[in-house]
Amino acid sequence: MKKSMPLLFVAAVLFSANAIAHEKGDMLARFGLTTVVPDESSSNIFVGGGDLGFGLNVDNNTQVGLNFAYFVTDNWNIEVLAATPFKHDVNVNTNPLGLEQLGEVTHLPPSVTANYFFADSGAAFQPYVGVGLNYTIFFDEKFTSTNKALGFGDLDLDASFGVSAQVGFDYMINKEWFVNASCRYIDISTDATFILDNAALGADNASGNVTVDIDPWVYTVSIGYKF
Repeated sequence: MKKSMPLLFVAAVLFSANAIAHEKGDMLARFGLTTVVPDESSSNIFVGGGDLGFGLNVDNNTQVGLNFAYFVTDNWNIEVLAATPFKHDVNVNTNPLGLEQLGEVTHLPPSVTANYFFADSGAAFQPYVGVGLNYTIFFDEKFTSTNKALGFGDLDLDASFGVSAQVGFDYMINKEWFVNASCRYIDISTDATFILDNAALGADNASGNVTVDIDPWVYTVSIGYKF
């Protein structure tokens, strides 16, 4: 009996490890915090065909992040990323006109990603990489009240369609609960248009435009549940 105890212990460990590993047919739900950190580049702003000589930058923002995944095989899943709307302050990257915050925009960046999990079926630590597609919708775009008083208005940003890539891991606490962390890069580019109506600046209801490659890094830490 004593000789059989080590074998029973090893069998119990292996059984419990296999019981918590992801496998085909599993559904995952994750809930946590997601931070969007733009790595933007911007064209100069044009008004009435004239180059103002400066562009834009976009601040970071953190919101509640949600994602859901379904395992189509033991190693591959399809994941949908969602979140509460992200709101970003928009500023000029130089300030020759003495402008303060230029405005703010709100967006949703839903993404669909195919992820490959490297770990074997007995590992609690489940690292993965993925690639997918993103569609970002901008809404509630607006200038600050100060800039509205200067004649800025009708701010509008085009929706963006691009690729995304990520690395991350799940760490199984038990067969249902786990923690997750991921880092994602999303290709987001948009054209912004607006109107400037300020005779003192030589603009009489002049149209303006600027192109911004936002290209954010997206960091998520969450708790997950496996169904």
